Amino acid sequence: MGAKLGGGGGGRYNVEQNSDINVTPFVDIMLVLLIIFMVSAPMATVSIKLDLPPAIPNPEQQEQPKDPVFISIQGTDDIYIGTNKTSLATLAADLTVALESPNPLDERVLVRGDADIEYNDFMAVLNVLQDNGFFKIGLINEDIT
Repeated sequence: MGAKLGGGGGGRYNVEQNSDINVTPFVDIMLVLLIIFMVSAPMATVSIKLDLPPAIPNPEQQEQPKDPVFISIQGTDDIYIGTNKTSLATLAADLTVALESPNPLDERVLVRGDADIEYNDFMAVLNVLQDNGFFKIGLINEDIT
């Protein structure tokens, strides 16, 4: 709050209250805050590396994806690749035939097991797959109601 000194008629010195806002300190503070935000804003942005798929110029020419190959484990000796029954000894060879790919080790294999199989039987199938070079394995979970 400021005071206004001036002459005008009454006494020698007339002191009145000044009700005008002094905006100079306010503008100074706002300019300092503006500079602080302008300097700190580029540092606050975080860059995230995204590996986006390449753009396809004509989606009609895109090849249709193959149907996935499922390995179903229904019991100790009940292992199926699709609808064909197999065993642990012939699992890798039968899977290579079922994938129908020039490089079957690069294909994704989906494994699903019944709710009542033992953990040891499930892990035996996964170990056989990994021992034979099949590392792209997806696990299928189905809700039990």
